[in-house]
Amino acid sequence: MSDDKKPQDDPAVEAELRGVPEDLIDNDAQTGAADDATALREQLEAAKQDVLYAKAETQNVRRRLEKDIADTRAYAATGFARDILSVADNLSRALTAIPAELKDDERLKGLVAGIEATGREIDKVFAAHGISRIAAMGLPLDPHQHQAMIEVPSADAEPGTIVQELQSGYMIKDRLLRPAMVAVAKAPG
Repeated sequence: MSDDKKPQDDPAVEAELRGVPEDLIDNDAQTGAADDATALREQLEAAKQDVLYAKAETQNVRRRLEKDIADTRAYAATGFARDILSVADNLSRALTAIPAELKDDERLKGLVAGIEATGREIDKVFAAHGISRIAAMGLPLDPHQHQAMIEVPSADAEPGTIVQELQSGYMIKDRLLRPAMVAVAKAPG
């Protein structure tokens, strides 16, 4: 019995005071009330847990959506970037195909300067969108960034080292956009 509870509030004490034998007192009513209170406490605890789980799930869904939105923003240009890489490749091939004597020819200087400026502009746009060229020459083959197309016998380079870049590879942010296609050194003979 608690200190704030008066003796007359207890049904057993009340019955005893009235002269009613204790075995006739309805203890089931007391037990039922206690059971109801316990059941309500359990339901309240279960409801609190459900609310906590719902909050945690909502927070997880919000984080996943924020990550998806950030990824979508960061990698939205991936398809377009893959398509424009062939343009950059052709522009680069055009520049390397111009013989040195034609580059110095006064009649073609404007054309060569325009092609070179276009190449620089493409590089600048790529950099602005997080597109970067993968380093390859002289490095060991990395299957996550390089695609070995051929093996070349070489006494000068360690086996597994890239000795020629056939096509440039690119990354967009931290994802592979296109692997570098390379020739890899192998032991001679």
